[in-house]
Amino acid sequence: MSLTFCNVHFSPKPEKVVYISNTLLKSLKLSGKKNIQLRLGKDSIHAAVKPIKKSGKHLFLGSTVRSGIRVPSAGGVYLRTQENEFQLGPLIGVLSDGPTSNTQPFSSRTGFIKQLLREGKKKCYIFAFTPRDINWQQETINGYFLNDNGTFYRKIVPLPDVVYNRLPSRKAETSASINQLRERFGRKKIPYFNWSFFNKSDIYRLLENDNTVNRYVPESHMNPSPEKIKDMLERHQFLYYKPSAGSLGKGIYRLTYLPKKGYFVRYRKSSGNVLLRFGTFNAMMRMLQSRHGRVLNSYVIQQGIRLVEIDNCPIDFRFHMHKNGNNNWVVVGIGAKKAGRGSVTTHLKNGGSLMTPEQALSRTFGARSEEVLQNAKRIAITLAEAIEFHHQHLLGEIGFDLGIDQDEKVWMFEANAKPGRSIFNHPSLRSEGKASVEHILEHCLYLSKFRRRDNE
Repeated sequence: MSLTFCNVHFSPKPEKVVYISNTLLKSLKLSGKKNIQLRLGKDSIHAAVKPIKKSGKHLFLGSTVRSGIRVPSAGGVYLRTQENEFQLGPLIGVLSDGPTSNTQPFSSRTGFIKQLLREGKKKCYIFAFTPRDINWQQETINGYFLNDNGTFYRKIVPLPDVVYNRLPSRKAETSASINQLRERFGRKKIPYFNWSFFNKSDIYRLLENDNTVNRYVPESHMNPSPEKIKDMLERHQFLYYKPSAGSLGKGIYRLTYLPKKGYFVRYRKSSGNVLLRFGTFNAMMRMLQSRHGRVLNSYVIQQGIRLVEIDNCPIDFRFHMHKNGNNNWVVVGIGAKKAGRGSVTTHLKNGGSLMTPEQALSRTFGARSEEVLQNAKRIAITLAEAIEFHHQHLLGEIGFDLGIDQDEKVWMFEANAKPGRSIFNHPSLRSEGKASVEHILEHCLYLSKFRRRDNE
């Protein structure tokens, strides 16, 4: 296999011909060859080869060739050669959905998707699509491409070489139609990452028997009995009680037991933070059951950790992890989140504030802050490798919520397969946001075999 970056142009001539510059002919060792098989995505066409005198690596496609494999645009892309087949690309599909409009076809994710498409079009063919845009009979997708002026246009293209999944809804992802969509891509051997949202209890279960990482995971139990909750409160003093499939801190309770003072419940309502006191454990449980009923069957109880604090407010850290172009996990961005006063969580929407990890750790660990940060990065990579090892589907991105306690021990509270990107709004983390996009694209090149691998 060899890879060459070249410039693709369109010829108005209708012949089934690929015109190749002399420089590219020599690079591809095609001198004297009469015909080639040219492919884009899952489409291919047999075409004649004609050399042209032009310096540089250029490919001119006759209109029959262009329409035959549905090449979406001219520009610089890779040409991958293997045996007698030549493949343009990669053709990358970004899968998303949401309440659509002409200017925001992917709702609140539209800005991020535009950023991906803007960066990606410099090195590949990249488009966004929804499940409704796929025609399985014809094996095509009516994709959203990005113009140079930042507006979308539609093009029908073949099924892509790789799919990056950013479907926004947990409910949709568990539907029969999305399960069928994933299976169809799998049968066609099209890499599809990230498979789905993580379920909190599944991640805890994956890691609890892994001796390389289970010491970083707080004691956690799915659908605990009242007896288990009472036992954990007496051993740990405070706990987090949260929905297994929740996000953004919704539905989370902090339960505290103080001997001689009683039981305390802290949670957030739309109007603000709430703190309730109960004289008995049973009275506290009656309140929780009256609020949620059978929904509590899908709740997880988790050991509370005494985190480092700034101004008496706990801080935790969002580690945004990516696979790089060599298929290795790396830390790309870290945001330190300081809880709002009286808040159950550090979520920014719940009154939390964002700072860089250096700012947060220098205030808590002083001269040792860099050593503490490097240790946390090593642990984050170990956790990502462990989840990938136990998880049966392709992963390319993970968001960890990690905490550091007052003894410098690192704890993993949550892992997210489709992490939010709010930390990259911080002025000091914008370059990390750009690096995150570049890592997504590099991993797509790796999965689609449009990147030279270290063992080749």
